[in-house]
Amino acid sequence: MIEQLQKDSLELLKRLISISSFSKEEEGTADVIEQFLQDKGIKTHRKLNNIWAYNQYFDASKPTLLLNSHHDTVKPNSGYTRDPFSPDVIEGRLYGLGSNDAGGCLVSLIATFLYFNDQQDLSYNICLATTAEEEISGNNGLECILSELGELEFAIVGEPTLMNLAIAERGLLVLDCAVHGKAGHAAREEGDNAIYKALKDIEWFRNYRFSKISEVFGPLKMSVTIINAGSQHNVVPELCTFTVDVRVTDAYTNEEVLKIIRTNVDCEVKPRSVRLKPSSIDKAHPLVQSGIALGRTTYGSPTTSDQALLSIPSVKVGPGDSARSHMADEYVFVDEIGEGIRLYIEMLKPVIKGE
Repeated sequence: MIEQLQKDSLELLKRLISISSFSKEEEGTADVIEQFLQDKGIKTHRKLNNIWAYNQYFDASKPTLLLNSHHDTVKPNSGYTRDPFSPDVIEGRLYGLGSNDAGGCLVSLIATFLYFNDQQDLSYNICLATTAEEEISGNNGLECILSELGELEFAIVGEPTLMNLAIAERGLLVLDCAVHGKAGHAAREEGDNAIYKALKDIEWFRNYRFSKISEVFGPLKMSVTIINAGSQHNVVPELCTFTVDVRVTDAYTNEEVLKIIRTNVDCEVKPRSVRLKPSSIDKAHPLVQSGIALGRTTYGSPTTSDQALLSIPSVKVGPGDSARSHMADEYVFVDEIGEGIRLYIEMLKPVIKGE
């Protein structure tokens, strides 16, 4: 059965690569995934370009596991020497835009869902969600269907990790800060210089150390990355604005970090969003322990994925290599897809079947 799943997965991925699926333009790949599952006898659900399904013997009395990956891609960069939409296999590599990020993960998770779909003795239900707009953290991807998926216990998010386990992922806060002064003529020392007033808060962002340290990531990091003030050389500026990039660890929630910042600075602080949350799963979780038993390593991921939208324990794991994501002439090894399917299945068996 697994051999057939591997063949089907490879053919599905080739079809997906051949169809343009830039973020917000994923209708074609959504159609292919929807039809592929329906041809396998799976009842599918769809909202916009998101497709999801449940295992055949879904039982509302059981907890539900989410398998999630995305089918949107970034646009090909100028360094491509190959047709990004031509799914060519050369010396064991499948080339094409989205092959590595996250096509290999996507089709491997679909195969894993199909493997368990008609088994009656599972201790968990399985929800498969293939989603859009991950590359732009868009509102019409996973986020827009979460409330429709039902209660979820934990999740596997498919991203290229060489099948090692990212047990934590940083969250992201981008803060727009404003300090108000009073305009005046520089020669007469009039006004209240907003730049000088901002210096104290900027220095706080530079030097403050949060008390809780993540076991995975270490300390939380804040960086002032943009500053704007003034209109001409002889006018004391009345406004200074600056931007702060905050990489939140699993030791805090975004809301906790925002509260601490506002308590300590005088400037106005407006987050662009609090939705990209830090995420983690306990290293003692059965899924993580199952992966470790299969020789997989654990680490904290510096990159953001749809994991940031989940409020449940989640692990990011999948075939392919994050270093190949968004590179020119992107590729995934054909063998990585087979290994991904096998390892997903073997990791899940002790958790959902007690084997």
